[in-house]
Amino acid sequence: MTAIDNEPVTLDLDAAEGFLRMFHIAHPEAGPVGPRLSRIRDEIAETGTYRHTPQELSYGARIALRDSGWCTSGVPWRRLKVRDLRGFRNAAAVAGECVEHLRLATNGGEIRPLITVFAPDSPAAPGPVIWNEQLVRYAGHPDGSGDLRYRDLTDVVRDLGWNPPGPPGPFDVLPLVVETVHEGPRLFAIPPDVVHEVRLEHPDLPWFGSLGLRWHAVPLITNLRLSIGGVDYPAAPFNTWFVGSEIGSRSLADENAYGAARQVAEALGLDTSAERSLWRDRAVVELNRAVLHSFDLAQVTITDHHAESLHRLSWLRSRQRPAGNRPAFRLDPAAARRARSGAPARFSPGPAETTRPHSPGRLAELLRRR
Repeated sequence: MTAIDNEPVTLDLDAAEGFLRMFHIAHPEAGPVGPRLSRIRDEIAETGTYRHTPQELSYGARIALRDSGWCTSGVPWRRLKVRDLRGFRNAAAVAGECVEHLRLATNGGEIRPLITVFAPDSPAAPGPVIWNEQLVRYAGHPDGSGDLRYRDLTDVVRDLGWNPPGPPGPFDVLPLVVETVHEGPRLFAIPPDVVHEVRLEHPDLPWFGSLGLRWHAVPLITNLRLSIGGVDYPAAPFNTWFVGSEIGSRSLADENAYGAARQVAEALGLDTSAERSLWRDRAVVELNRAVLHSFDLAQVTITDHHAESLHRLSWLRSRQRPAGNRPAFRLDPAAARRARSGAPARFSPGPAETTRPHSPGRLAELLRRR
């Protein structure tokens, strides 16, 4: 199977009607919902699906992000910009607009939350999918350097034709993998000039900078499926800004990612022979301090996990929980596996955006072992 699901799309009419009633309640200026429901019923009967108006799309995408848990505190979700690119189905166009999204979102460090929506699934053809979890992810190399979470995906994209620039390093940006039903998976290098990275230093530990740690500025999520009123948009990248602990604790400190906690603990002179000394906890605190300090120093928007905890509690108390047919960003199991391990077996790769020749036999053998 491939990342693309070729099963016919069956639209849930109840989901469509529920969303449209919700939209018209929130937007009384749109007029009564009855005529709109009549039109979409006719459209579904004729084509098997329907097309959201730009206003419906923007409202649905904003609600989905607000309710997803990714909408960090301070994001003005009602004014969140939604880029309507539903006419884009080709891999190169999707990749190019993902890069443009990153450029716009980076905004010189004053991170601008955005959502870009590409072509939906329809009875005529499934929409494009993006393999990567985030637009910027770092490779995990066989020598143990880099982000260990992406060792399998790194192997797969190398077999698709990617070569890291120069000797493998700890922060080599993986290519973007976009798959369409008519092209298969294709690789696209992310231009270095749009990847804004922050080099990490510590406010009190002068030696910290010599560890060579850094992280990219924008968490641009690329593999969640946006569902609005029964219509699925399999490629709908969005970003807010980082929570510091997502970088310090979950990425840099984690033994299954960069494992930098031990480096920091040893440099601090802590006893790492037993977990009971709590060396790991102390190292993680210093990593998180370094992340927040460095992003602030570089004037890149970031928040901390304490602010986010208060925001989340407030959100839960307001009972703004996604339920039933409400718009939502969803991660299906296949997309989660694909982001770490590459696509399942038996896909037909499209041409790679690279000069390295592709070896179908080697790739098939590699994927069968997964």
